[in-house]
Amino acid sequence: MPLSNSQMRDVQSVLHPYTNLVKHREAGPLILESGKGCRVYDEQGKDYIEAMAGLWCTALGWGENELADVAAAQMRKMAFGHLFGGRSHEPGIALAEKLKEISPFPAGKVFFANSGSEANDTQVKLAWYAANARGVPQKKKILSRVKAYHGVTLVAASLTGLVNNHKSFDLPFEFVKFADCPHYYRNAEAGESEKQFSTRMAANLEALIQREGADTIAAMIAEPVQGAGGVILPPEGYFDAITAILDKYDIPLIDDEVITGFGRTGEWFGCTTYGFEPESMTVAKALSSAYLPISAVILSPELSDIIEQESGKIGTFGHGFTYTGHPVAAAVALKTIEIYQARDIVGHVRDVTPKFAKRLGALADHPMVGEAVSVGLIGAVELVADKATKKSFDPAKQVAATVNAFALEEGLIVRPLLGDRIAFCPPLVIDEAEIDELFDRFERALKKGLDWATREKLFD
Repeated sequence: MPLSNSQMRDVQSVLHPYTNLVKHREAGPLILESGKGCRVYDEQGKDYIEAMAGLWCTALGWGENELADVAAAQMRKMAFGHLFGGRSHEPGIALAEKLKEISPFPAGKVFFANSGSEANDTQVKLAWYAANARGVPQKKKILSRVKAYHGVTLVAASLTGLVNNHKSFDLPFEFVKFADCPHYYRNAEAGESEKQFSTRMAANLEALIQREGADTIAAMIAEPVQGAGGVILPPEGYFDAITAILDKYDIPLIDDEVITGFGRTGEWFGCTTYGFEPESMTVAKALSSAYLPISAVILSPELSDIIEQESGKIGTFGHGFTYTGHPVAAAVALKTIEIYQARDIVGHVRDVTPKFAKRLGALADHPMVGEAVSVGLIGAVELVADKATKKSFDPAKQVAATVNAFALEEGLIVRPLLGDRIAFCPPLVIDEAEIDELFDRFERALKKGLDWATREKLFD
């Protein structure tokens, strides 16, 4: 089928992230023109259930007029204002206060950026800044995890434990050290319970700390649920086990809540779901329901004080972005949080989670599905060639990508990830009927995938 005029214009002008650019030139883009609630519509008017909330982010769905109205009003009142040199504005102040109010740990100051990547870059800079202020300049290493995702700027991409984010970019930087991926389904030993697996993960983390030297490690960063790495849920007892090790060696934990923040797991934050308290936290995506770019770093009082004191010694805090705390983005983010509270979005997530978990969990009975897991309104399935042995498909066959294409035919947007995993992360406002329709469409796509894999003899 020939490309439309819009598709031709795209392939000639737009450099697409996370895309095989050679194949894209032939296939062209899916061009979406509008959205309402949990659905988006392409240029032919076909509807899709957006089961990824865009990129894990459009929590309130599309067409939320209150956010549009707030943005327009703030643009008319004061379209831009920065926070450099002691200047400020009401939207930035109010948003920082609101984030401190809802923070799941005692919060001191809030620093604003424009994306999760920028915020996680900032986390590392602040960890180094604080280490120097404390008189321990050798503490510069950052612990991350295999299959973690923390962004794509040079430092954030180094924190990311995915090889495709490193190839041909000369990454990761050597100061990043990777602990094990806590994927029980793939990495547990025969007969090992989840709790035993978590204990082993903690022991391996301790061995890594001892090898590197605790006195050289500034912090560890972790997502409550490893999102882009495959929607990998922590096994039973995991965070209890690793935080005990981090506490033993006085290594602070940075909590990356870019995906899990603001109700995704059925609590306001994923760290509450999994029972741990960080020293600092990164939030983005659902902070503004993705209506405008904004992120934030929430700091403990102690870390805030150290940074403040060091700036006094130096004469300035030499970090920030032109759009740090942009007033329009801040106003939209503040209204987003107010909507979450007024409509009890977290309560709604808890109400519909049983339906989501039941429909997603039932996919485990499908001949191609090896694992089906979820928490709150985020989950994934892993497609396998042999359920009994957990044998993976040949990556060259691109099984998850093919099932994803069948899903698009059925009017469903999901996301294929490495290891033939397919992610689900619908808007938090999805209702039970829409959840049923989502999985009805996916089951039809899976049937097409099974028929295709059988014809291709992928199970032999």
